[in-house]
Amino acid sequence: MGDNRLEIKSKEPLYAEERKLKILDLIKENDKVSVIQLRDFFNVSGATIRNDLRELESSNLLKRTHGGAMLKNKTGFELDSQHKEGYLQAEKESIAEMALDLVEDGDTIILDTGTTTLELAKKLSEKRNLTVVINDIQIARYLEEIEDINIIFIGGAIRKKFHCTVGTLGTKMISELAVDKAFMATNGISVKRGATTPEISQAETKKAMIAIANKVIVLCDSSKIGRSSFAQFAEIQQVDIIITDRGIEDNLRKGFESQGIEVMVAQ
Repeated sequence: MGDNRLEIKSKEPLYAEERKLKILDLIKENDKVSVIQLRDFFNVSGATIRNDLRELESSNLLKRTHGGAMLKNKTGFELDSQHKEGYLQAEKESIAEMALDLVEDGDTIILDTGTTTLELAKKLSEKRNLTVVINDIQIARYLEEIEDINIIFIGGAIRKKFHCTVGTLGTKMISELAVDKAFMATNGISVKRGATTPEISQAETKKAMIAIANKVIVLCDSSKIGRSSFAQFAEIQQVDIIITDRGIEDNLRKGFESQGIEVMVAQ
């Protein structure tokens, strides 16, 4: 960072929304970046970068500084659902396809809220006689069109911009159920910190989901592997399987496997 260049340049032109998501990733990785660094990385004009930074700041996703930008709170940072959509889409679809193989006809499962679990939900029409417990409004909209799926929707307070429910009302309802498998999303997962998320009430809901599952399966793209966020919702020993993409680093994969976790890599 001292030479005012990011280590690797963007390999190909990105759409505006893809570029803004990548900017946020770069800031998360480097704490702060300059307009010059971003300009050179994306091979676009400084004016384009400054416009991106203004829009991201107006969405409360970063703090602009003189000549650059930084995150407001690194461990508490979380993209809302609108900004997550479309990011690493091919990886999410591949992960969901592999997760589908773990769903058996007649299963009772719980689907956590998230863009990767949403991709799994879209594929569940291939299965028969499922009962699916959910707290995500968008996932519910997909599943209600499938006749052979029984839906149990968890109540609670709506977490605005994340189209899901959280809170004690929902966790109490979850605690009275039992499921075969929990398919969980995460903002970060590591051997040391386990699975984490930025928001405390979301973490409590996730904890309740894990507590009622015979098997816990974490679905996450490789950008979240080895990272941690503010609130832990699962110790690493509580996770049975991690499904990720080919971007996972070999040493991180071996670290999980040394804890007895099966790591499945989607192609």
